Amino acid sequence: MKKTNYYEISKQKLKFLNYSENTSKTYLYYINEFLVGLDCDPSRINSKNFNDYISTYSFKSTSHQNQIISSISFFYKNVLSKKYDKVSFDRPRKESKLPNILSKEHLVSKIGSIKNIKHKAIISITYSCGLRVSEVINLKILDIDSSRMLIKVVGGKGNKDRYVPLSENMLILLRLYFRYSRPKEYLFNGQSSPKYSATSCNKIVKRYISEKHSFHSLRHSCFTHLLESGVDLRIIQKIAGHSSSKTTEIYTHVSNNLLSNISMPI
Repeated sequence: MKKTNYYEISKQKLKFLNYSENTSKTYLYYINEFLVGLDCDPSRINSKNFNDYISTYSFKSTSHQNQIISSISFFYKNVLSKKYDKVSFDRPRKESKLPNILSKEHLVSKIGSIKNIKHKAIISITYSCGLRVSEVINLKILDIDSSRMLIKVVGGKGNKDRYVPLSENMLILLRLYFRYSRPKEYLFNGQSSPKYSATSCNKIVKRYISEKHSFHSLRHSCFTHLLESGVDLRIIQKIAGHSSSKTTEIYTHVSNNLLSNISMPI
């Protein structure tokens, strides 16, 4: 069987198992990378090929290592139908880094000074609703439910849909933006494409908010500020789309209000 056939089978398997578009792209990239680097015919690959590949791969970070392992183990288990008895897919210990949080005052001030209505709307909706960059660029006009004051997030992480609250201020800004830009299908269109790009999203955060922070910092800041304002952690978990409450609990470690209200022993 040819390498391209393995790639196509992987693609079909990912689609059949309903993996998200982003996850599928990542898995296919690393599966193809693995197949291209083989020194034998793909029909003869065995557990040694997998063990040697993983043990000698130069990982850039813990998250990169996890992506490689997830991709290769998917190929091993779901495409080749092998068991994990001969290959070690051990995960690295998770890095316990706290997210970078921007102050509410800083964000409100910076967002308020943005003149470009599209850039202002993109950054505002991200911070207001705690959205991921993929969720922002995939938002469609029909996902904005002004009658119920909700936004439907379609195909979030894990390919899960959810609803997030839409504030009155955010709705007013979106209506102003709509009248100015007149998007067709996606809420935020690109200059030469139907939707805005993730790269452009990160660039405008660097430009308007902070060079030291990423687009994802807006999401982290949203949930931290919700927690500090008294919103229940279970509600934040629902808004964030976290499967486990343990993921949401990280914001208890970065909340200044929670820390400042603790009475130390001496």
